[in-house]
Amino acid sequence: MIYLVEDEEGIRELVVYTLCSTGLDARGFSNGAEFWSALREEMPSLVLLDIMLPGEDGLEILRRLRLAPETARLPVMMLTARGTEYDKVRGLELGADDYLAKPPGMMELVARVRRLLRRAETDAEPEEYSVGGLFVSVPRRLVTVDGTEVHLTLKEFDLLAYMLKNAGIVMTRDRLLSVVWGYNYEGETRTVDTHILTLRGKLGRHGAVIQTVRGVGYKAVG
Repeated sequence: MIYLVEDEEGIRELVVYTLCSTGLDARGFSNGAEFWSALREEMPSLVLLDIMLPGEDGLEILRRLRLAPETARLPVMMLTARGTEYDKVRGLELGADDYLAKPPGMMELVARVRRLLRRAETDAEPEEYSVGGLFVSVPRRLVTVDGTEVHLTLKEFDLLAYMLKNAGIVMTRDRLLSVVWGYNYEGETRTVDTHILTLRGKLGRHGAVIQTVRGVGYKAVG
């Protein structure tokens, strides 16, 4: 499924029709609120994202997508009438995979979409991690310790999965708050410490996979 966020109805309908007529399932949304609502129900394989949107603009949507572990690697192509170098650079700096000016040529759009989908399949990282007797499967949201399933809360699981994905990299508390809880989370960094403590307890002797880096934050060892 491909999601298109575009407030111009004519362009939105044309792009969705073209993608569907070439064998690619697609849905269109006129604003960020509709997009986020749909995202909670189904994860797309690619997002086409306009910059100029009512309310939350495309760059902010892109930033939120890249901060969340489950959408950090989701392919995103920016579609915009803006032709300035600044907008293109901003989109790419925030993690856009491609950029196409509006109105896009439909044949070129389809070709680029297919290329991004192929690349995503090729570049897909394994979503399962094994460290000693600790096993984590992201697709199944499963954690086992020495073969026994361990039940984690949503945030505990997301925290563990994100740290294992970035094993060896020191994560500050602010970074973990931004990625796992959301960039606008208003809690204090003590929340991270509390979840780490609880997580270690549930993992037993394998809780040592998460190490404290004094004065900085935490890191996972792989």
